[in-house]
Amino acid sequence: MNISNAIVVGGGIGGLSVAAAMARHGIAVTLLERAPVLGEVGAGLQVSPNGLAVLRALGLEAGLRRKEAVQGTAVVLRDHATGAQVARLPLDRLPVNQRYFFVHRADLVDLLAGAARRGNVTFEMGAQVASIRPGAIPQVQMTDGSTRRAELVVAADGIHSVGRPVLNGPDAAAFSGQVAWRAIVANRFDHPPEAQVHMGTGRHLVSYPLRGGALVNLVAVQEQAGWAEEGWFHKDDPAHVQAAFSEFGGIAGAMLADVDMVTLWGLHLHPVAAQWQRQGVALLGDAAHPTLPFLAQGANMALEDAWVLAEQAAKGYGDWLAGYQQRRQARVIKVIAAAQKNAARYHLPPGAKRSLAHFGLRLGSKLAPRRMIGAFDWLYGFDVTAQQP
Repeated sequence: MNISNAIVVGGGIGGLSVAAAMARHGIAVTLLERAPVLGEVGAGLQVSPNGLAVLRALGLEAGLRRKEAVQGTAVVLRDHATGAQVARLPLDRLPVNQRYFFVHRADLVDLLAGAARRGNVTFEMGAQVASIRPGAIPQVQMTDGSTRRAELVVAADGIHSVGRPVLNGPDAAAFSGQVAWRAIVANRFDHPPEAQVHMGTGRHLVSYPLRGGALVNLVAVQEQAGWAEEGWFHKDDPAHVQAAFSEFGGIAGAMLADVDMVTLWGLHLHPVAAQWQRQGVALLGDAAHPTLPFLAQGANMALEDAWVLAEQAAKGYGDWLAGYQQRRQARVIKVIAAAQKNAARYHLPPGAKRSLAHFGLRLGSKLAPRRMIGAFDWLYGFDVTAQQP
């Protein structure tokens, strides 16, 4: 029997997308978000074709374009010192229905929130969740002492999820040995509509344009021995990232020189949750399976999760909640493993191994560009909206 009502904890990409998707199936949804408003939190996101398939099914692809999302033409790997091209992954050679976009997180949040509101999702802002209790009718306890109940509670509340430890016990996160800075600068560099990865020893810089090309999003990753906290919102001195990447030349050096506000966070490895659901409670996105940002799939996996969970809830036959985890778990494990491998490829030290790897990339990019992009068909060519439940 399908459900008629649900509570979603978390107003990020995952929470908003599952709320909008469930509302399309006629499920009454209340979304609880601890922030007082949905604001400009975070920076840029890459919406790859597999994530776009969900937005398209939600009727939001045209809205993404109206938000001045930039359609990507390539992922370009570059030498950190000179900026010389090492390889080009031609996104413009993907099948015509597989488009790739760069978008400001706040713009995607606004787009999804609009879809949720049109679906009559109820928003409770400034709603602080204290705990979640699975059960025949699961409950959400608020810090003000009140209680919310629904047939389904979705914990889409990120890496510090209230719901994850309820289903799995304490999280065993470990520092990955890498930290990342995020910043946005004005695009005075004529940055093309592509994601550029500037590769150096033990570090790399990713850049891509946002908002019609007016801005450039920067993510600078460095290997580091230790770190105490995890999260996005640790403000840092721009001089620190500029010093760490002082050997980066060309456009990379110029963009870093323009940074005047930056945040820093430690990248942690989390195991994929063993239990995503129990007694009317489900985990979604980073709450179930945080991933390192080296394949740009965090938001896209949350979009895929959202579609599947909403579809399972709407179908409602058999053990539909267990079916959600069964349909998603193997795929996210594969994506997370692929993301972890990318960092090592970007950070090779000088020497024969680096030279040989870069030579192979150059040769493949020149002689077999279709084969290079075809290697990602398992990721980009996957359309969760076409899956049979």
